[in-house]
This record gives sequence, C-alpha cells and structure tokens, in this order.
Amino acid sequence: FNEERYIRQTLARVPKFVDRVIVVDDASSDQTWSELRGLKDRRVIRVRRATNSGVGAAIVSGYRRAIVEDADWIAVMAGDDQMDPADLSRLLEASHRKPNVDYVKGNRFLHADYRKMPFLRRLGSRTLSWLTRRCTRLEVGDCQCGYTLIRASTAAALPLGILWPRYGYPNDLLALLAQDRRNVEEVAVRPVYKDERSGLHPGHVLSIAVRILRRRALQGTPRAL
Repeated sequence: FNEERYIRQTLARVPKFVDRVIVVDDASSDQTWSELRGLKDRRVIRVRRATNSGVGAAIVSGYRRAIVEDADWIAVMAGDDQMDPADLSRLLEASHRKPNVDYVKGNRFLHADYRKMPFLRRLGSRTLSWLTRRCTRLEVGDCQCGYTLIRASTAAALPLGILWPRYGYPNDLLALLAQDRRNVEEVAVRPVYKDERSGLHPGHVLSIAVRILRRRALQGTPRAL
C-alpha cells in the first residue's frame, strides 16, 4: 500500500530463481500502480484490490493467486525493500531440511544485527511473540516478522477467508497453523530499516494482543505439536 518510492527497487532485487512475482496493490492512493504497470519483468503478475482492506487481506489475495499459478512454495516479501532478498535462500533451505515443514518464518532476533531494530519495535514484537507462544504452543520468537514461506498445499488447506485482514495477521495465521497441527520453523533474517515510520505502535500492540486472545477463545487451547 502506497509504496511508489520503493516498489521498483524491491522487485529488481528479487532473486532470479523465483518463478513468479505476484504484486498485490491494496488500493494504493499514490502512484504504486503506475510504477507496476511500467515494469518489464515477465515474472511479475499484478493484482489490484478494489478497496484497501489491510496487509492480511492483501497477502490472502497473493496466496490465492499463487495457488492458481500452481506454486509449490509461496514467499512473502514486503514492498518497501525492508527484507533482504539474500535471506530468501535461508527460508528455502529450512523448508528442505525437514520434509514435514509447512511454514518458515524469518526471525530478526536470531540475526547479529537485531539491535538495529527500533527499541519500541523490539519491545512490542517480544511481547506479542510471548503471547502468541502461550496461545498457540508454537515455539516462535519473532511473530511480527512478515518474511515468510508457506507450502502452497498448506495455504490451500487453511481457512484463509477468516484470516485477520490487518495488523495482527501473522499471529492469526500462526494460530490457524497450530490448530491444523502444521509444522513451523524459524530462521535468522537481517532486519532492514529505512526512513519509514514503524507501523507497530502501542495501539497496534494492544489491538493485536486482543486479536490473539480472541482467536484463542474461538479455537480453544491447541494441542501440543
């Protein structure tokens, strides 16, 4: 959403081994769509949502299109160039180390540069990760990191239509994976920050915490994996 400044350089850095690049524009009000229309990369598939519904809804749109495109694995990278493309290989390697892995998450706290994350973001992410672990019984340490890789067949089996559409979708998705007894792994990824303001402020932390607890109440306590 509104990533006209960084979308071209982000897409230019996507590794060559990626077969399809699905770009979901969540009804941007800037020139993001115009920037996308000018791209020459044949791998790029453009998806434009009619209304702005949130990052979770945009990712669901991307998942569904990737499934239609017969993807085997679906990676999520933000359009603001704050995810190091070199780390995508780490996520893929983790998916191959264990044959039963369904979902691989980036964990910025495992990287040597984790202290480059703004302090309040670190605090909020640590707090929400603790709450998510308690509610899902998944051993994850950086729930808010959006750099992820999911098996396409797993995504197709999940009830994506009930995924929380805005901030808090990573925690909600982890809850769905835990309820379906899916296997989750984490790998170190480099935290990258530019001049954009962090989207994780105290109000978001509180609303995400409420969402985590609500999903727990709806589903009950997941069984240990």
